[in-house]
Amino acid sequence: MKIRAAAVQIAPDFESGDGTINKVLEAIDDAAAQGVQLIVFPETLLPYYPYFSFVKPPVLTGADHLRLYERAPTVPGPIVSALGERLRTRSMVGVVGINERDHGSLYNTQLIFDADGSLILKRRKITPTYHERMIWGQGDASGLKVVETAVGRVGALACWEHYNPLARYALMAQHEEIHCAQFPGSMVGQIFADQMEVTIRHHALEAAAFVVNATGWLTDAQIEAITPDPALQKGLRGGCCTAIVSPEGNHLAPPLREGEGMLIADLDLALVTKRKRMMDSVGHYARPELLSLAINQSEALPVRPMNSLGRPSISYPSQENET
Repeated sequence: MKIRAAAVQIAPDFESGDGTINKVLEAIDDAAAQGVQLIVFPETLLPYYPYFSFVKPPVLTGADHLRLYERAPTVPGPIVSALGERLRTRSMVGVVGINERDHGSLYNTQLIFDADGSLILKRRKITPTYHERMIWGQGDASGLKVVETAVGRVGALACWEHYNPLARYALMAQHEEIHCAQFPGSMVGQIFADQMEVTIRHHALEAAAFVVNATGWLTDAQIEAITPDPALQKGLRGGCCTAIVSPEGNHLAPPLREGEGMLIADLDLALVTKRKRMMDSVGHYARPELLSLAINQSEALPVRPMNSLGRPSISYPSQENET
């Protein structure tokens, strides 16, 4: 089976509350015109990644943080419905990063929609990175899953979650065929892009999966709007590597490193078996009697019901949920 995939490098709209979602819907339409069956957007694109938190001290980010609260989508909600409906009309699987508002907290959330428009996975970044911890809450492993879609078995991780080998292995053990990676882009400089490229190519080889990676982009005007300090502006440039990588670790198209654009490539899923015949790291090349991974896939809740003895009713994951 061959699948046409797209990775979108796109700038958010800081000015309008509806601006970014409108750009996303337009990109879905553009991709559909080119026969795309799977589309991946950058990390927390909706309404925008909190770049301000990278270059401003926390004491100065209050207004920016509250503005993000005001524009952050809820799940379910009108933005999620609009995404599902557009993907349904285009018969397209979509992976979209959002700042999810859940009452008084924000989360770095990845949404996976099937081609019928249904939301089949909502997962939250397990641990926000560095400055992000002032913005988002922590996720749990309840969403650390691979889902069956119209284009195959799809998994997703955000940014430096790719440096957590156990999180990656959790998806590998569920036999993901297409891994959707998301990074913010327009940060740190060329070293961020170089490290990102190494990371996604390594995961493709180790997982024997395709990797579709999308990064964001900031224009010069947007960078200047975030901070007028030229020294800090340097921290908001570079760091883009929108790419599509085969299970053999090869780029299927030249990566996008600057500007907005859409990378499109055809994925031949037969390459997954070709790679795994040589090295299946969760099958014939694994040694589970020596090395294995245990996952607590229970949803982390602030309140749990009490049993008749007045003790917390704690459910532990069964062996079926342990990988």
